[in-house]
Amino acid sequence: MRKLYTLLFYLLIPVILLRLYWRGFKAPEYRKCWQQRLAIYNKKYPHNVIWIHAVSVGEAEAVFPLVKQLQKQYPADKFLVTTTTPTGSSRVKEVMAETVSHVYLPYDLPCVVKRFIAMFKPKIAIIMEKEIWPNLYAGCAQNKIPLLIINARLSANSAKGYKKIPALVRPALATVAWIATQTDEDRQRFIEIGSREELTSVTGNIKFDLAIEKSTIQQAQKIRQKLFSGRFVWVIASTHEKEEEIFFDIYPQLKKQIPELLLMVVPRHPERFEPVKKLAKKMQLITAMRSSSQLCTAETDIYIVDTMGELKLLYGTADICFVGGSMVPIGGHNILEPAAMGVPIIFGPYMINFKEIAKKMLDLKAVIQCSDKQALIDSVTHLYSDICYRRGIASKAKQFVYKNQGATEATAILIANQRL
Repeated sequence: MRKLYTLLFYLLIPVILLRLYWRGFKAPEYRKCWQQRLAIYNKKYPHNVIWIHAVSVGEAEAVFPLVKQLQKQYPADKFLVTTTTPTGSSRVKEVMAETVSHVYLPYDLPCVVKRFIAMFKPKIAIIMEKEIWPNLYAGCAQNKIPLLIINARLSANSAKGYKKIPALVRPALATVAWIATQTDEDRQRFIEIGSREELTSVTGNIKFDLAIEKSTIQQAQKIRQKLFSGRFVWVIASTHEKEEEIFFDIYPQLKKQIPELLLMVVPRHPERFEPVKKLAKKMQLITAMRSSSQLCTAETDIYIVDTMGELKLLYGTADICFVGGSMVPIGGHNILEPAAMGVPIIFGPYMINFKEIAKKMLDLKAVIQCSDKQALIDSVTHLYSDICYRRGIASKAKQFVYKNQGATEATAILIANQRL
């Protein structure tokens, strides 16, 4: 089965590379470093690295505390962090700088995997969440590289899909040294698709282990005082196409009830900064862009954050937030970060990516879920008019985060048990 998979992958390489080129029209970063995806490198990198793979910016943000902890535990070792997306790549470079090497994850082809392993000679492979690549896993096994899947999660739909290709998935999972899952449900699903029960455990979700430093809070307060003084700030975070239009559409109605309202919009992907600006202009909303250092005046309607890596900080400047990717069928984004920052949270009906966490927080009445525009209007006006209610749900969400911390430490112990 792996031979057939590999043949199909080889046949698709021209299409995949053309897609990278096409995506480069909107996001030029996709055209850069494409050679790395084929494990072709223009410089030498350290050998015997501790290798950690995080797909995109969300996984990267979650894994940074673990990387920093491992760096303290193993100061003599070199670290490699791979990503799949340019946004993830950018965040790794910004946060970790020269303390780690970074390249894009190589395509899952035997010759490509062979070059990748020959270049870095990983002493251990640590894969975030659920990336199952048959040739990459086989390459690690052939080179006696222990491979762990950490912070592993597997939805019922994903498990159903993997069950349809057992001849591909089961041999790949047979090479894994350990799987550390977020929940018991995730663990059971991994076992169902072929993981060995004795090589799986529940360690929790490392995304709970957020480090909110006093300096971040202080910086956020200074930004608020400088830019948003006197405004009721609603941050709309990690938005996707067709999502901003929903909020721009209800803004005039909300403005009548909340005269000091300001929408701070943070598009998920940088290629959408300009389209969002044009949309706001088309809808006759007065806009300021963060990158241009424009000041928010009393007339400013929309503040567009066209920078990367500032979301956590900017949550601290807001009165309330909406977490995007949830009013359109994307599946939602991380609600733990605003919770840890003490910001009341609203999200939409599409939260499959954080299904368990969203349910638990809804049960605690620590978040608000809205299914349509009217529900958004009602929720925002309620939060605005009732400060006790606003503080109450924010406090419940923050306590929920703190009570579920500890997965990073448990994961670090598992990694140490692989005899680094």
